[in-house]
Amino acid sequence: MTAFMPSAPLPLRDQRARDIFRRIVETYLETGEPVGSRTLSLSGVALSSASIRNTMQDLTLAGLLASPHTSAGRIPTHAGLRLFVDGLLEMGDLAAEDRREIDARLAGRGRSFDEALGEASSLLSGLAGGAGIVASPTREAGVRHVEFVALGPDQALAVLVADDGTVENRLMPLKPGVTPSSLQEASNFLNARLKGRLLSEARREMGAELDAARRELDAAAARLVEEGLAAWSGGPDRERALIVRGRANLLQDRGAVEDLERVRTLFDDLEQKEQLIGLLDGVSSAEGVRIFIGAETRLFSLSGSAVIAAPYMTDRRRVIGALGVIGPTRLNYARIIPLVDYTARVLGRMLDGQNT
Repeated sequence: MTAFMPSAPLPLRDQRARDIFRRIVETYLETGEPVGSRTLSLSGVALSSASIRNTMQDLTLAGLLASPHTSAGRIPTHAGLRLFVDGLLEMGDLAAEDRREIDARLAGRGRSFDEALGEASSLLSGLAGGAGIVASPTREAGVRHVEFVALGPDQALAVLVADDGTVENRLMPLKPGVTPSSLQEASNFLNARLKGRLLSEARREMGAELDAARRELDAAAARLVEEGLAAWSGGPDRERALIVRGRANLLQDRGAVEDLERVRTLFDDLEQKEQLIGLLDGVSSAEGVRIFIGAETRLFSLSGSAVIAAPYMTDRRRVIGALGVIGPTRLNYARIIPLVDYTARVLGRMLDGQNT
């Protein structure tokens, strides 16, 4: 068990209080019910019920426990859960049968990129009992070739071919007076500056090149250069998949009307694709599993949900994307954290083998 740092709330600097707090949180995570002093007495705490109640009151005043009803027991607050996860949570290894299932379902031959992402989301929802989420990556291959192809007097096709063989096409309106030579000029200009570079890096660094384009090219070609870069931006107009599996799991084991209202709010949250992708993109910079509880994420502050997520990456530590599990704050953290971590590592190796 990890000892609390001196900065822990005063009640938890006492071993007896830490033990009571840990038992309350573990019992709550297992049952979903408020925990009373009698339950703790029966669980083996060698203290009188009065002493247990006094300690529970101290923990409540410290903001680590709360009482959902006047005469009920206590449940951990989001702050209490965060303290428990960071300092008292005891995690074991992932069960061998879970490892075998993850390996078997993700390592199947002939599975496409999108199928692998969907399978990972389904795996997480099935094994963890929450909703599994996977965000498809922003592919960061270098640029091999760019070209503008006229489709008519007022429209062109902007074509970008990446080093990994993927092709991105964007339709562009043409202003009057754009000639075939302008299209060729713009194509040559961009090929000379983009080839072999990551598009995201090139766009950040091309301020000087765009100034040169306005001086070196005719006005029509210069506009094409700017509009082409915007078309290939990979920004909001670029479609990224967010795969969510297992919403039905969130409807199970609810205990009260307010729980159902939280689930409804969570369902609304799960429809916020861009915000969810943004959350997972933030996880991509982490070294391992990240945990968000309740109001720690603005997206899930109203539903009071928890997110356990991890980046999936290549063997060379290049992050491809991120995946995770969303559910109520009383998720089985000890089981789900290693589950998410292992799934991310297996998915990363599998996709790395496909040269994604």
